Amino acid sequence: MLDFLISPAHAAGEAATPGIMDFAFPIVLLVLFYFMLIRPNQKRAKAHRNMQTSLTKGDEVVTDGGLMGKITDIGDNAISVQLAENLEVKVRRESINSVLPKGTLKKL
Repeated sequence: MLDFLISPAHAAGEAATPGIMDFAFPIVLLVLFYFMLIRPNQKRAKAHRNMQTSLTKGDEVVTDGGLMGKITDIGDNAISVQLAENLEVKVRRESINSVLPKGTLKKL
């Protein structure tokens, strides 16, 4: 069952020589992990970073905690988000999860 990891026992006197398949399987696994797990995650992280750097005043956003509001002020590390008429909170720039289309807050 695990012949691809451990070569089967050979008769006494035969020298066990590693074949190309002994080296190909781990390499194929590494390539699959890269293209199916690592690369898509890097693309998502890059898109999220670009979204966070392109935030502007007046954007409607959703935070990681699920709060929705409009950006009123942008600092280096903190962003002021207006949640209601007289309620404004400061959140870290990294906690902005997504940007909503304009006018979404009025529809809710």
